[in-house]
Amino acid sequence: MTSTHYTLDGWLAHAEALHGRAIDLGLERAQAVRAAMGLRFGCPVMTVAGTNGKGSTVAMLESILMAAGYRVGAYTSPHLVRFEERCRIGGNDVSAQALLPHFAAVERARHAAARDGAAVSLTYFEFTTLAILSLLAAEQLDAVILEVGLGGRLDAVNVIDTDCAIITSIDLDHMEYLGPDRESIGREKAGILRRGKPAIVSDPQSPQSVRDHAQAIGADLWLAGRDFHYTHLPQQWSWQGRAQRRHSLAFPALRGANQLLNASGVLAALEALQARLSVAAQAVREGFARAELPGRFQVLAGQPTLVLDVGHNPHAIAVLAENLDSMGYFPATHAVFGAMADKDIPGMLRRMQPLIDVWHLCDLPTPRAAQAQQVAAHLRALQPAARIQIHASPLEALRAAAAEVELADRIVVFGSFYTVGGVMQEGLPRLHGKHLSPSPQ
Repeated sequence: MTSTHYTLDGWLAHAEALHGRAIDLGLERAQAVRAAMGLRFGCPVMTVAGTNGKGSTVAMLESILMAAGYRVGAYTSPHLVRFEERCRIGGNDVSAQALLPHFAAVERARHAAARDGAAVSLTYFEFTTLAILSLLAAEQLDAVILEVGLGGRLDAVNVIDTDCAIITSIDLDHMEYLGPDRESIGREKAGILRRGKPAIVSDPQSPQSVRDHAQAIGADLWLAGRDFHYTHLPQQWSWQGRAQRRHSLAFPALRGANQLLNASGVLAALEALQARLSVAAQAVREGFARAELPGRFQVLAGQPTLVLDVGHNPHAIAVLAENLDSMGYFPATHAVFGAMADKDIPGMLRRMQPLIDVWHLCDLPTPRAAQAQQVAAHLRALQPAARIQIHASPLEALRAAAAEVELADRIVVFGSFYTVGGVMQEGLPRLHGKHLSPSPQ
């Protein structure tokens, strides 16, 4: 082990170089290392899977449980700017220093679990997930919330048996890994369910494959529209579960038309776990009001208006378009857009094209990304007269857009975590007329 491994950047580089494939789904490697680490939790664990809405669900659960006085740990991925964003204790990102002994623990266990003299070869996601799980297990926590990275059944997070599984929206994404349709994808996400444990499905049109799997293993299935539902009123909303009712709720602080679906699933999970994690009505109100999640239909103060959204598949982009429509009138909308090459780029562009007046397409700092020129070719096929500019990075694209827009216009940054994270490299951006500056840290 070289000295470079003693820094977080060194450990991350080490983890990235271990395995021949960036994504290699399967639990055998991670299970072997987890067993060698003796990794287990002594508090309730909630695991969240889904195509979209996972991060929002985690953020609201975390905020409500903290408002109720519990010490909560959360794991999410990917990060926007700093790796440490992936793990929070009590609502705060963990420090790089706190992570180091847990990376070392994974490395030791990787060798302890060796077969035929060869240490277990973990992917970057498996290695880093196990390190964060190790940190969370070492803390004196009252609850742990884990966000699945990809799918569910074969995702490294699934080495931990959950006490309550939550499945958010299910749509077409990562089809090369999860299958060609919603039924196949639902079957993979249902892999996080456990026998006898609550299984909350907040997607109102849940695939039959999810229901079938829950029945086959004997999970306690809670379906949106059957076991719980919400009512949207002009100034407030209400929720009803199997036994609980919550009236006159203020809308969650997280913006967007889809957030009540996520919030409804959150309340179902809290009812299902009430014997172990009692939550009063005031904590629910405070938690929804305080929940924060950067990059999810995040509207920043300033002129012109700036919207950040990590949506990176047609379903998420459809929600973004609906949310943009609800914002009112803007003379012009400029887009800063970059995306991964394996995404449905034409599908995303097709949904947003009617709303965008000027496109600022950018390259992204990863080999997985589509080049801006390739995105431009897709866009010209849809809209030959589209106004397009090409930029080397998201921040360069945002600066160019900021220099062109008028005060009454808006800029929308979307398409990938890399796109939104790229404009946040120097801090949360603020627009002041035709000038761009980072917000005070």
